[in-house]
Amino acid sequence: MNNVSSSNSQKALVPELRFPEFREEWKKEKLSNFVVRVTRKNKDNQSNLPLTISSKDGLVDQVTYFNKKVSSKDMSGYYLLKNGEFAYNKSYSVGYDFGSIKRLDMYDEGALSTLYICFALKKHNSDFIKTYFNSLKWYKEIYMIAAEGARNHGLLNVPTEDFFDTVHTLPKSIEEQTKIADFLTLLEQRILKQEKLVNALKLYKRGLIFSLFKENNVFNLPVERLPLSTLLTEYKNKNSVGLRVCSVAVNKGVVDQVEHLGRSFSANDTSKYNQVKQGDIIYTKSPTGDFPFGIVKQNKLNEVVAVSPLYGVYTPKNYEVGNLLHHYFEQHQNANNYIKPLAQKGAKNTINITNQNFLAGNVLFPKNSNDIVKMSQAFETIQKQIECNELLHNQLILTKSYFLQKMFI
Repeated sequence: MNNVSSSNSQKALVPELRFPEFREEWKKEKLSNFVVRVTRKNKDNQSNLPLTISSKDGLVDQVTYFNKKVSSKDMSGYYLLKNGEFAYNKSYSVGYDFGSIKRLDMYDEGALSTLYICFALKKHNSDFIKTYFNSLKWYKEIYMIAAEGARNHGLLNVPTEDFFDTVHTLPKSIEEQTKIADFLTLLEQRILKQEKLVNALKLYKRGLIFSLFKENNVFNLPVERLPLSTLLTEYKNKNSVGLRVCSVAVNKGVVDQVEHLGRSFSANDTSKYNQVKQGDIIYTKSPTGDFPFGIVKQNKLNEVVAVSPLYGVYTPKNYEVGNLLHHYFEQHQNANNYIKPLAQKGAKNTINITNQNFLAGNVLFPKNSNDIVKMSQAFETIQKQIECNELLHNQLILTKSYFLQKMFI
């Protein structure tokens, strides 16, 4: 793949990165020159599948995406979109300031609100055009025609006629279009395969956790029901030495507050913040997402840090005990089932529970210290596999983003 110099790319209509066998300049074309608008109606409710556009997943079943049907019962006034046709969603979302254009791939046909602009290709490689719209290079054209500041219920004010008058720079050669599309499609397939691997590892870990922490577990490990207070002891030391202030997050665990939130939210004086040693357990008492009663995490950082004085901090009998509890409470069902009987929700959705009350519940835990060490190490190994594969997944996404920006104009 050739890397075209910036001086040449300014003079000629060619992308920065290009397969070396192609040298012909690309061509500017109006959208209306290579697509035709689709306005066919879903007469007699020919399709009962309501579609919506997800910026990440494309045209998807509305019921699956929203977990409910938000369209009208009578969809005969909707557009009927066929497989291979495109739709423009003028709604902005995070990372998609000028909306999304997606091709219908997952279903033979579906019904789509008339708020969308639908069209079909007259020429060009369909996979290439799909990938081109994923590159967001067309945003510069929408920026020129969208009424500044004009939004209606989150929709950009993009006149349909102006939309079809937008100009796009595309390869003249179908062979070049096909090669670009094939390359980026292979990369997308690799990303999806990596995502499936990460999800499979997470599911495997979740299954192990649910299998271990029960009386008749599949490992035949002896377990006993213990008060949490026999495994954890409250740690009350304060931040008298100006330690680094950390936040506690669902996915990242204990993490630098500025790194996680973009800026510091701590008080000017953090001397009353709680000190947390490596291996200590933190209970946040703050509702978030699937954890309405707060989250429980072990400090995996190789240092002593400070956290909010609102959090409870506890020292486990040993690191392995804390690690097992960390993975146990990582599952929201376990955290919610344990904390709910001990806590009450107060004003502004805060959790009324003292640091000592958090220790008052019982948990099923392996009896033998050797089993605790083995299971702790097993969960750490699986977690490292998850993190390594997540890192690779993120790197692949960045690679795809790079090529989308460099291989189109």
